[in-house]
Amino acid sequence: MKVATLRRVDRWLGVPACGLLTVARRFGDLRQRTFRRSQRPIERLLFVKLAEQGATVLAYAAIRRAVEMVGRQNVYFLVFAENRFILDVMDVVPTENVIAIPTEGPVATGAGLARAVARLRRVRPDAAVDLEFFARGSAAVTYLSGARVRVGLHRSGDPAPYRGNLMTHRVSYDPQRHTEDAFAAMVEAVTLPPGDVPPTLQASLPTDRSLPAFHPQLEESAEVRGLVQREAGTRHFQPLVLLNANASDLLPLRRWPPERYVALARCLLEYSPQVRIALTGAPAEAAATEQLSAAIGSPRCFSLAGKTSLRQLLTLYCLADVMVTNDSGPAHFATLTPMDVVTLFGPETPALFGARSPRSHIVYKNRPCSPCVNAYNNRLSTCKNNRCMQEITVEEVHAIVRRILGQRRRGGPE
Repeated sequence: MKVATLRRVDRWLGVPACGLLTVARRFGDLRQRTFRRSQRPIERLLFVKLAEQGATVLAYAAIRRAVEMVGRQNVYFLVFAENRFILDVMDVVPTENVIAIPTEGPVATGAGLARAVARLRRVRPDAAVDLEFFARGSAAVTYLSGARVRVGLHRSGDPAPYRGNLMTHRVSYDPQRHTEDAFAAMVEAVTLPPGDVPPTLQASLPTDRSLPAFHPQLEESAEVRGLVQREAGTRHFQPLVLLNANASDLLPLRRWPPERYVALARCLLEYSPQVRIALTGAPAEAAATEQLSAAIGSPRCFSLAGKTSLRQLLTLYCLADVMVTNDSGPAHFATLTPMDVVTLFGPETPALFGARSPRSHIVYKNRPCSPCVNAYNNRLSTCKNNRCMQEITVEEVHAIVRRILGQRRRGGPE
C-alpha cells in the first residue's frame, strides 16, 4: 500500500477511531485502579513501529534496553510486513515475536490488523511503547493491545495531530532530541508511575552504542558478487561507489536533483579509471534509475535498482566502498555494514535523524527554513522548491567521496 494511501486512512479512519476509543477508555478505565495495577513488574513489552525501517534502526538501543529489562523472549514488535526485514537482520527480537501486518490492500490490511490485535490480546503485554510520530492507527492498536502501561506521544497542547487520550504515560515530542535518545527514554518510562512521567523524558543510553553487524553467508556474498560482475562486465569492480538517487514517496522533498547524481558520477569516473558506479533503488524506481545510468553514459556505470532483495542489498553494501544517498532508509541500513555512507539532508534535520556512526558523513545546509517537515505536520510541507537540497553542490559531495576512497585505499586522508 502506498504511503499516501496509508496517510489518508490514518487520518480519516484513525481520528474517529482514537476518539471513540478515548470515550471507551473514560468509561472503562478507572485512573486510580490503573495506577495501582501499573505498579506490578513489567514482564512482557510490546513495541509498535509500523513503518520506516530506517527509524527502526534508530530504535535498536531502545529495543536492547527492553531486552535487558524483561528478557529477549518477552519482547514483541508490531510492524507492517514490508518493514519487518530490518528487524530480522538486527536479530534483537525473536522472529516468532514479530507480528507483521500485510499491506497488499485495504482488505488484507484490515484482516491482518484484526489478527494482530487478537494475537496481542492472547500475549497480554504488560507494557506497550508506541514509537510512531503521532500516527493515529498506531495509538489505537497500542490501546487495543490490552497493555496496562502504554507509552506514546501525546499532543498536550502542542500543534500536533490529534490521536486521542489513549496512553497511560503521555510524552511530549521534543524537536531538539535525537530520535535514538527519544526512543530509549520512552522505554525507561514504563517503569514509572503515570503521574511521575515528565512531559519530556531523560534516559541514559549505554556507553556502547554499536549496532549489530550484518554478516552475509558465503553463498550470499558469492551470488551478489556475481551479479555485480555481470552488470559491471568485469571481475574487478572495486572501488565500488553506490548512488541511491531516489527517495520513497514518503517524502519526495528529500530528493537531490537527478542531474546532480549524473554530474557526480561523471566526476568520479573521471577521478579514477578503476571506479565502478552502481545505481540502487527499489523495483518501482528501476525505470528512472536506468534512465540515470543511460544519462551518465559510461560502461563503468550500471543500475542494480530492482535487481536485489533487501538482504542482497545489504550484502552489496558489504562489497561497496561508499554510498551517496539522500536521507532515507538505506542511510541507516548502511550502518550495519562496513560501507561508508554520505547522506544528504535538507527538509529534515540530522540532529534528529542522522545516523550515529563513524562511517556516516552528513551534508546539511541548515537553511533558515530547514527543517520544514516534522512530527507536528505529519512530515508534510507546503514547500514546492527544495532549495535545501539544491544548494548541496556536486563539488562538495565529490570531495567527500574522494576523501573516503583515499582513506579506504591508502589508509589515510587524500
